[in-house]
Amino acid sequence: MGVCPFFFGANKKMLNKRADKLELLRIAEAVALEKSIDKELIINSMETGIARAAKSKFGQDNEIKVSINRDNGDIEIFRKLIVTENPENSNTEIKLEDAINLDESNKEKSVGDEVLQPLPTFDFGRIAAQIAKQVINSNVREAERDKQYNDYIDKKDSILSGIVKRLEFGNVIVDLGRTEAIIQKNELIPREIIKAGDRIKAYCFDVRREQRGQQIFLSRAHPKFMEKLFIQEVPEIYDGLIEIKSSSRDPGSRAKICVKAVDASLDPVGACVGMRGSRVQAVVNELQGEKIDIVNWSEDPAILVSNSLSPADVLRVNVDAERKKLDVILTEENLSKAIGRRGQNVRLATKLLNYEINIMTDKEDSERRQLEFKEKTENFVKNLELDETLGQLLVAEGFSTIDDIKDSSLENLSKIEGIEEDTAKALIERAKEFHEKDQEDISKRIKDLGLDETLINLKGLTPGMLVTLGEKKILKLEDFADLASDELTGGYDIIKGSKVKIEGYLEDFALSKDEADALIMSARSIVYKD
Repeated sequence: MGVCPFFFGANKKMLNKRADKLELLRIAEAVALEKSIDKELIINSMETGIARAAKSKFGQDNEIKVSINRDNGDIEIFRKLIVTENPENSNTEIKLEDAINLDESNKEKSVGDEVLQPLPTFDFGRIAAQIAKQVINSNVREAERDKQYNDYIDKKDSILSGIVKRLEFGNVIVDLGRTEAIIQKNELIPREIIKAGDRIKAYCFDVRREQRGQQIFLSRAHPKFMEKLFIQEVPEIYDGLIEIKSSSRDPGSRAKICVKAVDASLDPVGACVGMRGSRVQAVVNELQGEKIDIVNWSEDPAILVSNSLSPADVLRVNVDAERKKLDVILTEENLSKAIGRRGQNVRLATKLLNYEINIMTDKEDSERRQLEFKEKTENFVKNLELDETLGQLLVAEGFSTIDDIKDSSLENLSKIEGIEEDTAKALIERAKEFHEKDQEDISKRIKDLGLDETLINLKGLTPGMLVTLGEKKILKLEDFADLASDELTGGYDIIKGSKVKIEGYLEDFALSKDEADALIMSARSIVYKD
């Protein structure tokens, strides 16, 4: 529907009939009803549009005001003028006496006040009519978008249903009734066939103000879409008797969802599966056959990771809660099950738990432990000048570094069978001497490597870390700010179905991912502060 077609015809006299005036108000009312926006806003837009067109008639230097009577449709056009003692621009300024001549009511005005000079009505030419039309259409569109945003901002983080209107460059435009939403190509389930006219459900993950295009963004690939579907299908989740703790998805292939029973008498997994699998099957059908693993939540990360890696049978789990790392040990036969096709199973479990999961066989774990034991023993033997037996004894008692011995008390060391008080005292002294010499060597090494002062002064980086970074040619704060946390902490990646170790620059310093993120963000806040 056109906004106000009757006064946009070229050379058509406007306001010459009462019918035309009333038609203007009827058009405003009809457009407001059609677009579900305020009638007052439509009339204000008309006033702005006519004022813009009037400028093309009376001159761009004029400040024009248009008033449309809300009862009978009468249109009045005025030039805004400022009262001054000595006007320099007749288009914008006027003397007080001249203002009084225009209207007796201006007697109350003083210098600096605004007065309105009536202007004659005029015939709209083609260009003037087009200008007015553009202004009105623009304002109406803006009002529509504001209403659309306000109507749907509260529907963010919920499932919306609509009809597929059209497909554009791989994106799907969905008709939600009074407005449209978009499912971008990367938010669709891979290999899903969608046609115009299909009814579709999707998760509303964002509603934002945009000047052009859709403002409502939907997703069928988001993990939250699966969670919301379970809320719809499982009454116990909707009622709060079962809680969804986390979820992860490989859209169109496989997903995991972790659930916890608030009511101890409920079986959360069984409730989500439903009678003969009816509930989970309804979700699977909506997700185009995506396989879903429902995992029972546990506060113990070891139990939780064992549940998450099903159907693989886990032998044991070594938990490093501080660094959020899990070493999962299993038999050779279960290794491929735990990793999954192209690393899918362990990748989904990693996202589900928000822990780094390192999967290894019992043999690999034994070899790793032996290697660590040997390296720690050699460190004590070499740097503290101990015999191998004493070095092994210290490692067996839980001492990993020379700093552990330096910071230990004489009493604690003396309690170890085979270590007398004199030996304990000598161990602590040697550890302190080594630490002091090591710090001197590190300081010299930092200077020789040429590290920038801004990097040296970054809070959280130890001298040992600085040496390691310098050896890796990371000499400036800008170099450090450009790193990713994985480059510092290291980890494992699955390449062509095989687990590959990725070395981290600061891996030997037991840096957690959160600590690495904090260091990098701290560096970026300094480098990019402007």
